[in-house]
Amino acid sequence: MNVKPLIPVLLAVSLSACAQSAPTVVQSPAPVPLPATGQGLTPQIMFQLLLGEIASQRGDLKLAAEAYGDLAGRTRDARVAQRATELALYARQPQMALRAARQWRELDPASAKAAQTLASLLASAGRAAEARPHLAFWLKSGNEAELFMQLHGLFARHKDKQAALDLVEELAAGHPALPEARLAVAQMAWAAGNDGRALAALERAMDLRPGWQPAALLRAQVLARATGEAAAMAYLDQFLTEYPDATEVRLAYARQLARAERLTEARVQFDLLREAQPENPEHHFAIGLVALQMRDFGTAEQRLRDALALRHPDAGSVRFYLGQLAEADARLEDALDWYRQVDGGRQHLDATLHAASVLAKLGRSDEARAMLRDVMPTGDAEFIRVVQTEALILREANDFQGVFDVLSDALQRRPDTPELLYDRAMAAEKLDRLDSLERDLRRLIEVKPDYAHAYNALGYTLADRTDRIAEALELLEQALRLAPDDPFILDSMGWALFKAGRVTEAIDYLRRAFEGRPDPEIAAHLGEALWHHGERDEARRIWQGSMREHPDNDVLRETTSRLMR
Repeated sequence: MNVKPLIPVLLAVSLSACAQSAPTVVQSPAPVPLPATGQGLTPQIMFQLLLGEIASQRGDLKLAAEAYGDLAGRTRDARVAQRATELALYARQPQMALRAARQWRELDPASAKAAQTLASLLASAGRAAEARPHLAFWLKSGNEAELFMQLHGLFARHKDKQAALDLVEELAAGHPALPEARLAVAQMAWAAGNDGRALAALERAMDLRPGWQPAALLRAQVLARATGEAAAMAYLDQFLTEYPDATEVRLAYARQLARAERLTEARVQFDLLREAQPENPEHHFAIGLVALQMRDFGTAEQRLRDALALRHPDAGSVRFYLGQLAEADARLEDALDWYRQVDGGRQHLDATLHAASVLAKLGRSDEARAMLRDVMPTGDAEFIRVVQTEALILREANDFQGVFDVLSDALQRRPDTPELLYDRAMAAEKLDRLDSLERDLRRLIEVKPDYAHAYNALGYTLADRTDRIAEALELLEQALRLAPDDPFILDSMGWALFKAGRVTEAIDYLRRAFEGRPDPEIAAHLGEALWHHGERDEARRIWQGSMREHPDNDVLRETTSRLMR
């Protein structure tokens, strides 16, 4: 019995299934007659065919790839080698895939797809020189523009970016009038850190295709790195003056303006996008977020509702921000309703935590905590956030013993978690349990020796609440070595120096802290140091200015009432 009638049928089924379910690295060709190898359908060949297909159907892709790889060597059939390559790729076995792809290329040297697959695998493995002849063959298949647009992705993991750039430039040299070739050179030059080369290639690409948006977007990226964000945004603005219908560039420009907190300008650009594409929910969503940041709640709500009406693909995020808007506008019941509508997606946990916080603000703390207990965290980060939210609810109710107990229970389940150790130490301070505070902070320093605020919290507490000033100063010096410009650590050092009687030095640290962050407690400390230094008019000015902004701050009120009575 001859092998020819059976293998094409089996391959037709398996390759078709593979093409439907696998990544689009290689598309399976239609079955073709087997080469006349004279190989009969031996029991071993039949066994391996069935083994490969059964293993594939059961999800054991590695075994399936091994079976087909061995079978390719026995049958010398290119389609079997292709099947082996694809199965190895799906099984995430790059070395096995590379071996199979070499065999496929050898058995079907005219196949552009075999060349494409082998070139892709070699490029991903960082073997640019070996990939070159296969890329060159692929180029001859007539898909030059498509290939050049894919090169950047092929070499994304290549460690030697310069070698990849040299190869792409060599390939592009044969296509001087193809803008995609110039863009590919620019992309690789950008990846290699050669901004000058990238800009020159982009200039040529845009000479060949004026107004080409992919080239403009990359040019803005290169300019941002080479000369700064301002130059990139100026370029995008100029490009849009010339090509006002370039929606991709306008979207990038609008987002860049928003990131730079140039919100009024960003909103203008998003509005232009909305006018050009009124049915695009993304533009309504973006305007809503910008308006929310500008505290224009009316516009924000309208645009976010429009995004929902237009079926934004991430409706959960839209509802979450509608909840944020309502919460910021003190419409707590509305906020709660929106948060509860986020029933899945990436904002689900955030919405749940915010809903619990809103319930607490509405005086329904028991319900809030019950909601948090129903959350099933998927990892340590989520677990910590849930615990911290419950602790915050209790802290805002001045239930510091409750905070301490919640954090203690969490630490039993996740010992030595830095965030929880720190939070429990802060709760212990409120309970006057300085021994517990010190124990947690010293453990935190052991667990995370570069955590500047652990040294700061312990140093400040020792200076403010004990007579261990020398020890406090040592801790605060270490905190400053780790975070030399942190205003709160500067404030702690200033306060410790004041407690040590080194008032002039204290004022220097406290001034720097207050300039970095005009916090009311820093104002209280600076004012007190100035007061004792005889600079009472300046002390009064600092206190009065801070009281206007923070009339309810306990530390500030206690300091001024004690010293100015």
